[in-house]
Amino acid sequence: MSDHVTTHQAQEDARNESLLIYVDGEMKPRAKAMVSVYDSGFMLGDGVWEGLRLYDGRWAFVDEHLDRLFEAAKAIDLDIGMTRDQVFAALEQTCAANDMHTDVHARLMVTRGVKRLPFQHPSLSVSGPTMVIIMEHSKPKAPRPIRLATVPHQRGLPMTQDPKLNSHSKLNCILACIAAEKAGADEALMLDVHGFVNTTNACNFFIVRKGQVWTSTGDYCMNGITRQKVIDLCRANDIEVFERNYSLVDTYGADEAFLTGTFGAQSPVSEIDGRVIGSGQLGPVTERIRGLYKALIQQETAK
Repeated sequence: MSDHVTTHQAQEDARNESLLIYVDGEMKPRAKAMVSVYDSGFMLGDGVWEGLRLYDGRWAFVDEHLDRLFEAAKAIDLDIGMTRDQVFAALEQTCAANDMHTDVHARLMVTRGVKRLPFQHPSLSVSGPTMVIIMEHSKPKAPRPIRLATVPHQRGLPMTQDPKLNSHSKLNCILACIAAEKAGADEALMLDVHGFVNTTNACNFFIVRKGQVWTSTGDYCMNGITRQKVIDLCRANDIEVFERNYSLVDTYGADEAFLTGTFGAQSPVSEIDGRVIGSGQLGPVTERIRGLYKALIQQETAK
């Protein structure tokens, strides 16, 4: 599709061609920043990650992101090998090495490290964890609103792969994204195991009906930090918000819909499965939430 957009589209920035990338404590030029083909992340998707944004020299909600990183690592029995302070110092080191100050997106990745043999057992990872931090000058574009298509791929039960886990194993979401693109949409709307509307392949999902903000129960979606901030902002500003089960019928009849994520904050949705949502443009409730979130970021990153 010539006009395909994503929730992670950024303005072109030539500075990103000469980035320095953190690889296990060393700063490597972009072209030389590599990990072993025996690395657990490359070989098996065995690792966890976080995406963070820098505004005016400060990392937004960094404590929540580090909480989620260390909880995810504990869940998969992965010893990061660094304290929280050391991980934060690595972020700051990478930021300073690239002379970055604002409108920066970081992807912090930790895998189980290099394996002795190309098999899945964790005991074969003998070198300790691998940590990589990629930072890019990354100012979101303002593309047209996102078009979604419902796909057969589900956000599953926690005994398969818990959807709350921010792991490197993203194949389910990638397949959903492919299915959506084949259907002529930008991103996939995924249902939970009971058929209720849940999330997209990359972001958390909200609708607005008669001034009320609805999102899923949270049982089958990523425990998004931006998602929770939106819920908290609604509660603090007299916007009715519900975490509930709701169907595609409820969704098609919504007045507004939007996505949330660390990169794009709140991205409006124009249509779902060919049905135009509301006016098909940024709606007034979404616009108000955007303003509240922007003010929260300014408060969070104030010197």
